[in-house]
Amino acid sequence: MIRPANPSDVPVIARLIRALAEYEKLAHEVVLREEDLHQHLFGDRRYAEVILAEEGGQVVGFALFFHNFSTFLARPGLYLEDLFVLPEARGKGHGKALLSHLARVAVERGCGRFEWSVLDWNAPSIAFYKSFGAVPMEDWSIFRLTGDALRRLASSA
Repeated sequence: MIRPANPSDVPVIARLIRALAEYEKLAHEVVLREEDLHQHLFGDRRYAEVILAEEGGQVVGFALFFHNFSTFLARPGLYLEDLFVLPEARGKGHGKALLSHLARVAVERGCGRFEWSVLDWNAPSIAFYKSFGAVPMEDWSIFRLTGDALRRLASSA
């Protein structure tokens, strides 16, 4: 079953984010605070949404997403920031159900695109995404500013 997250789900969302970071070998980068998740997912200005996959009344996976915008299409898009299913729940259709649900959200909201990033070493996920017709954007590179570099640019003239 797929359902929208609610404020009481913040602790389980945080646990799933940490489990995803472990899987991606990025646990050292996780500095999240549950208070921040609560504020940004359920506060006055919601920056992202979460859906949860459940099996037997237990949360076994999640997807965190938000809208972006395509100037070329002049339409909103849906960006999937994170998709994760616990290892013991994989192979049961939860990942496909999460993606299918988000595809319906994108269509219902008039989105022209549904996009996400995947680590280049994550062959199982790449094969999974390609099985639905997703294509890698080979000519594009992701750039990121964080920390001091972000603050330096923000304070430059």
